[in-house]
Amino acid sequence: METVRTLNNFPPYGAISRQAADNCPTCRGIGRIPRGHDQLVAVIPCNDVRLRPRRTKLYVCISMVVCLFLCCLILFFLFPRSVTLAPVSVLSVMVYFTPDAVDMEVTNLINVTNENFVPVQIVEFSVQGLISRVVVGTSKVTNMTTMRGRSQDSYTFKIDLPVTDKGLNTYCRSSTIKIHTLFLELQMKMNISYLSHTEQLSLDTFEYIDCGTNSTIPHPVR
Repeated sequence: METVRTLNNFPPYGAISRQAADNCPTCRGIGRIPRGHDQLVAVIPCNDVRLRPRRTKLYVCISMVVCLFLCCLILFFLFPRSVTLAPVSVLSVMVYFTPDAVDMEVTNLINVTNENFVPVQIVEFSVQGLISRVVVGTSKVTNMTTMRGRSQDSYTFKIDLPVTDKGLNTYCRSSTIKIHTLFLELQMKMNISYLSHTEQLSLDTFEYIDCGTNSTIPHPVR
């Protein structure tokens, strides 16, 4: 009698709900396998604790920590960093005398530093030269190159500076002056693209050049 009462406290084997469910076809809901049954069947009641998920909170916490770590890692590598433009030196100055002007071809060297972990596309680079606050020449280069992540590259560019001012013409052609120094202001702008957005870098530099003779000795930009 005690065994019968104990069995009555459990739901039929294989049934999750008493109202809409089927009994276990092997034991017919009584929890016992008939003798002579050829198949080996494990009969586990639906309210057995072994069917309940274990360590659920631990798995959820581990999943959250892993997702948070991956998000922080992605943000660390994709967070926009600075791209800097810096002048290095004047490589050469070629001077050509014409009847009405003094034409100069100035070659400069600049450094571009990419602090990002992703490549940077240099879309356009433009520069204009000013002498005594007057624009005397401009230059533009498009689709220069693509910089790798965490790298620094050097680039050279040329700008033509035709000097038509009479006073400067006389000064540059004078034979009594050994060094014909001109202070040249360069206003540089560079458009770059990375991480699906564009950005413009600007830099103003001052350098001295000799407008009376050719010079191929590099000197730093001040």
